[in-house]
Amino acid sequence: MEADAISNATPTEEMNGPGNLMDFLDEPCPDMGTYEDFHTIDWLREKSRDTDRHRKITNKSKESIWEFIKSLLDAWSGWVVMLLIGLLSGTLAGVIDLAVDWMTDLKEGVCLSAFYYSHEQCCWTSNETTFDDRDKCPQWQKWSELMTGYNEGAGAYLLNYFLYVMWALSFSLMAVSLVRVFAPYACGSGIPEIKTILSGFIIRGYLGKWTLLIKTVTLVLAVSSGLSLGKEGPLVHVACCCGNLFCSLFSKYSKNEGKRREVLSAAAAAGVSVAFGAPIGGVLFSLEEVSYYFPLKTLWRSFFAALVAAFTLRSINPFGNNRLVLFYVEYHTPWYMAELVPFILLGVFGGLWGTLFIRANIAWCRRRKTTQLGKYPVLEVIAVTAITAVLAFPNPYTRRSTSQLISELFNDCGALESSQLCDYYNSPNMTRPVDDIPDRPAGPGVYTALWQLALALVFKIVITIFTFGMKIPSGLFIPSMAVGAIAGRIVGIAVEQMAYHHHDWIIFKNWCRPGADCVTPGLYAMVGAAACLGGVTRMTVSLVVIMFELTGGLEYIVPLMAAAVTSKWVADAFNKEGIYEAHIRLNGYPYLDQDEFTHRTLATDVMRPRRADPPLAVLTQDGTTVEDVETLIKDTDYNGFPVVVSRESERLIGFVQRRDLTLAIKTARQKQDGVVSNSVVYFTEDAPQLPPDCPQPLKLRRILNLSPFTVTDHTPMETVVDIFRKLGLRQCLVTRSGRLLGIITKKDVLRHMAQMTNQDPESIMFN
Repeated sequence: MEADAISNATPTEEMNGPGNLMDFLDEPCPDMGTYEDFHTIDWLREKSRDTDRHRKITNKSKESIWEFIKSLLDAWSGWVVMLLIGLLSGTLAGVIDLAVDWMTDLKEGVCLSAFYYSHEQCCWTSNETTFDDRDKCPQWQKWSELMTGYNEGAGAYLLNYFLYVMWALSFSLMAVSLVRVFAPYACGSGIPEIKTILSGFIIRGYLGKWTLLIKTVTLVLAVSSGLSLGKEGPLVHVACCCGNLFCSLFSKYSKNEGKRREVLSAAAAAGVSVAFGAPIGGVLFSLEEVSYYFPLKTLWRSFFAALVAAFTLRSINPFGNNRLVLFYVEYHTPWYMAELVPFILLGVFGGLWGTLFIRANIAWCRRRKTTQLGKYPVLEVIAVTAITAVLAFPNPYTRRSTSQLISELFNDCGALESSQLCDYYNSPNMTRPVDDIPDRPAGPGVYTALWQLALALVFKIVITIFTFGMKIPSGLFIPSMAVGAIAGRIVGIAVEQMAYHHHDWIIFKNWCRPGADCVTPGLYAMVGAAACLGGVTRMTVSLVVIMFELTGGLEYIVPLMAAAVTSKWVADAFNKEGIYEAHIRLNGYPYLDQDEFTHRTLATDVMRPRRADPPLAVLTQDGTTVEDVETLIKDTDYNGFPVVVSRESERLIGFVQRRDLTLAIKTARQKQDGVVSNSVVYFTEDAPQLPPDCPQPLKLRRILNLSPFTVTDHTPMETVVDIFRKLGLRQCLVTRSGRLLGIITKKDVLRHMAQMTNQDPESIMFN
């Protein structure tokens, strides 16, 4: 293996020596060095180009004050981009949160004093709200009351039911129609595609202006429709669209795909920061979950972008609580060691739920792709919305938005709470402070809430499987957390009542005395939410940090860690793929995961051409005509061609990209006189000796990569996979003693890895 080729990646000036009249490429050619859609970038090439650009700027900065100022502007451009990303993504997230609150409440009623107020905002401004009915005020009227004057009775209930379903259907129909007509890439979560793009794959338009606009609008519509989906994953996509938009303002990023991906990694951190109000968790999420290449410089910039985004969101204050966090909790009881047992059991539940969800959802999405169902995305969205709305309305815990549901499940039952979940029998002799209410026997409201929550759990588990992956923006964080929070709250209430009624049992005796506040059911909901989210996404470190930032519950890191690790272990026992990796594989994206490759195969087993294949398509250094090159490009679909001394010796000289070759010949025909079909193309420094009557030759040395990465035919594939993964290679050439034998591309590696795990090798092809 010629490892020295990495450090010797020669800059453009060193590749070519002094220019001459025949080297028309002395001036940069437009689009030279860019990539076709659905192709993989060459990380080493991009790194070399950036080093070359930086060296030029440094040398020029010594020539004059103006050049020095330009070099400073170039150095600070990265921080300017981060500032702009943070400001725009924070603003969009705040607007989305406010719009979702208003449109979700619009399904049930309207504020008479100001129609653009949500239910909560409407009753804030009212002076006629009572403590017992703090959610009711004359300014807010349900649709039945507004239309018929009645708020009670079967007729009013059915009218509200009907209008709830109609609003949900209209929101989802608008969302799927906008996506289908204007921006097909705006559907789904976006995180599988972001991961693939950050690994070096080109999907043009996926981060475009139209995608940004349509995803922002349809995300509001989709979440407001009441479907079992969240806005957190799509907000990462929105933030990355913001990053791509601002990259186009600076040539440093717009002309270098490697540098662009550094910005997108930071943008992903800003997306999670505004999705959860968790800036540190956002940086860790980008590092752990989505980024492929994450240098220290990107870490600092991600932190800055997440900070600005969180500050912008806090300034907008969409939650109206003057806090950045979405589900702020304040528990007044510490957790006890004995409680680790139910916490770990919740982790087991989260792992099992994650496994069930991934398998069922992937099976359904595969069925959607391979049957007639995929041809009717609008009908599918309308059908799922109708089923969701019809089943959700009768149950108060599924009727409200998922974020409101989670917030109620996380809450501790203080003396001022009016929720059904807090309907306990109070002791007439209770003289304790408000914040330290002892465990009490559950009242009828708690038991009613328990069976409603049990029904909501089954409903959420089933409906989320069919919702995620439809042709509308759909995140998975909040639905997964809802499943875990419901299960956790049920377990928490059960443990609380056991501790109250059986405080003399040995498991409760040491830490739970009669009349003490021992168990906090809201904490169990929080732990369950973390467990289920971890089981689906396989996040660990970033998940725990996001959860304690999300809730402000810093004291409860150990229970969260125990549940997150357990859920990952249990889920990994069935399948090591998280939901995003499973969707990457389903869509056939060329993504190399971080799993170890342990099979004992060699480069010669994977390289092309195989024994039955035609010989490798190559170019010679000075014996090929323009017509030969054009014919080769026309007859093949390869991304590039090795250049050899001659077909007899097959001594490797370098590698030339197909796109660069096409653009170079096209430009030469337009700009250089005398270039015709039988002109000789040469890649050497000096022109070959030609007869006097031959047309003018064409020198293309400038587009030749003189240091392509090579391995020998006996290099273990374990090493080759590691090289592709860590260096982000597009292809590497296989040689023996300097003689070219074949080529291995990223898709060859992916096909081989699929074959070794008994999967269809063609399943990795982009679909």
